Amino acid sequence: MKKRKRLAFFGSSLSSRYKRILCRAFAIAAEELDVDLVIFNAYGKLRNVGSLAADNESGLIDYVDLDQFDGIAFDGEGYIVNGMSDKVERKLHAAKCPVVSISTHIDGFFNIEFDDEGGLRQMVEHFLDHHHFTKIGFMSGYLTHPDAVKRLEEFRSVMKERGLPEDGAGVFEGDFWYEKGAEAARYFLSLPERPEAIVCANDYMAMSLINALRQAGVKVPQDIAVSGYDGTPEGKDYLPHLTSVTREQLDVARKTLNLLVTLSEDAFASNLDLKVYPKPIFSQSCGCDTFEYEHVLDIVDRVHDEMRNMNESLYESESAMVKLNKADSVRTMETIFLEDAVNFGDYSAFFLMAHTDSEARTSFDSEFTMPSGNFKPIMWIDKKKEYTESSHDLCSSMIIPESNADRSHVYYVMAVHYGEVIFGYSVLELTGRDIFNEFYNVWMHTIGLSLDTLKKNDHIGKLITRLEGLSVTDELTGLYNRRGFDDRTRAALSGYREKKTICSMVIDMDGLKSINDKFGHYEGDRAIRALADCIKKCSDFGEIAGRAGGDEFYVFAPDYSEARLNRFVERMKDFVAEYNKANNKNYKLDFSIGCYLTEADSYGRIEDYFKISDARMYEQKTSKPGRRK
Repeated sequence: MKKRKRLAFFGSSLSSRYKRILCRAFAIAAEELDVDLVIFNAYGKLRNVGSLAADNESGLIDYVDLDQFDGIAFDGEGYIVNGMSDKVERKLHAAKCPVVSISTHIDGFFNIEFDDEGGLRQMVEHFLDHHHFTKIGFMSGYLTHPDAVKRLEEFRSVMKERGLPEDGAGVFEGDFWYEKGAEAARYFLSLPERPEAIVCANDYMAMSLINALRQAGVKVPQDIAVSGYDGTPEGKDYLPHLTSVTREQLDVARKTLNLLVTLSEDAFASNLDLKVYPKPIFSQSCGCDTFEYEHVLDIVDRVHDEMRNMNESLYESESAMVKLNKADSVRTMETIFLEDAVNFGDYSAFFLMAHTDSEARTSFDSEFTMPSGNFKPIMWIDKKKEYTESSHDLCSSMIIPESNADRSHVYYVMAVHYGEVIFGYSVLELTGRDIFNEFYNVWMHTIGLSLDTLKKNDHIGKLITRLEGLSVTDELTGLYNRRGFDDRTRAALSGYREKKTICSMVIDMDGLKSINDKFGHYEGDRAIRALADCIKKCSDFGEIAGRAGGDEFYVFAPDYSEARLNRFVERMKDFVAEYNKANNKNYKLDFSIGCYLTEADSYGRIEDYFKISDARMYEQKTSKPGRRK
């Protein structure tokens, strides 16, 4: 199987209707060229969530090694959150492969050049020559935007060439969106001479203006003709259908990917055609087309179908969100996704990759520290069985699982995050050329929330475990405290249905008072810990060890024998001797021990056994020559 070139596309808000057409165009071009295309998408604008979401949105690119790509396309136009486009752009400037900007001119990149001036000229000349209008107004985008500047300059140039006022019937600064339509309508209708036509710098402003004119009792195109720019799907469905200029997105995609493939094979290639020429759409809003009843019904039917599908998808999303929020593991999340993720488009593969830290902990582990650059697949849905699951995690230089299918692939990659945490990223391969709809974004948000819930539950679980451990553990030695020791030994003894040989031991340090008096209580605590460590090392046959208090320790050995007891005692002596030799203290660690082997069952009394062991320990302690307290 041949190794295909792998190209990348970085953009944002790609599920909007305008960008969806662009993504479809790139999918078509990738298939024609037989290349793999990895499309990195950010959600876009997340309202009322603060700056953390913006950081997390752009944070994934920090962990993507660009060396895995043969070329990169960049669409900086869709990044709405401040600073995101700049961050991605800075990362791409460090790429070793060629980078093409497809929306705005960026120094250091190859650039697709749009003949916006030519498209705007065609529109103004259409009003002048075809409709014979001379009073033409212009609704610009905000004038800090380079596209707005270019389109306004061309409007003025054409009007001046024709001997008309440079600003025509008037120029209004809009916002490239829907918010300024009413204000623009008031401006144009307040002029001494009402415009015969208004050229808008994009479709969204044109639709907003037409709505405002209609509310003011002005008919379009009968009273005032209106045109847009960009040829959006919304403009084509709008009534009246917008006269506009399209940027020919399939031409953009083909030229971009062709350029990247050519440059990857010949870095010094020249004479490359990077210019995209617009195509005018003369339609109803300028009066060139009439309303067709059947066509309007088709649009209404389609809108009704979309609304019905939207409602059904909302119900499905609500159900899935409830299920995901109850999921107690990523395996459960995978099952829910496989069963319920049916509302964003047909897909053949979905993978969820989680960041891992230097200790291989996943990002939803409450003890996760920081990303290591490696990713662990935690959800793996491969409907066609085209991908090979590896025992190795993925890394920043290989973020897409290896496919065994001999065809080109188009993948969509998105960061998965919630709150302050970037959990990792998702990889989606759709079955057709169209991008997913907005409900995929809802799924990714909900998965991020579910991972955050798993992380919090993990933290709570570990906290409970620690608290439970503290309640039964001696803080100084790490052995059971009196409560923990009693609970464990009683549980062990209560499980006996028949008599078994058990052993109780009481171990007491010799000379602790002397150590405390001469060297201080800190050294006394060190000695207690040292003796406890010796007891831990000896407890390798199921013995239960605890600190009764002070310098006294208890050991309970279920299912024991005399041989095991002798082994325990001899090893205690050896470990203590090793400690004394290694530490060379001005005192010697020593202990006394009392042991009691007996037959016991569930009716036995622990207190009775340890009373005997305690007496034997004391007997041994008092028999030592020159004994210390």
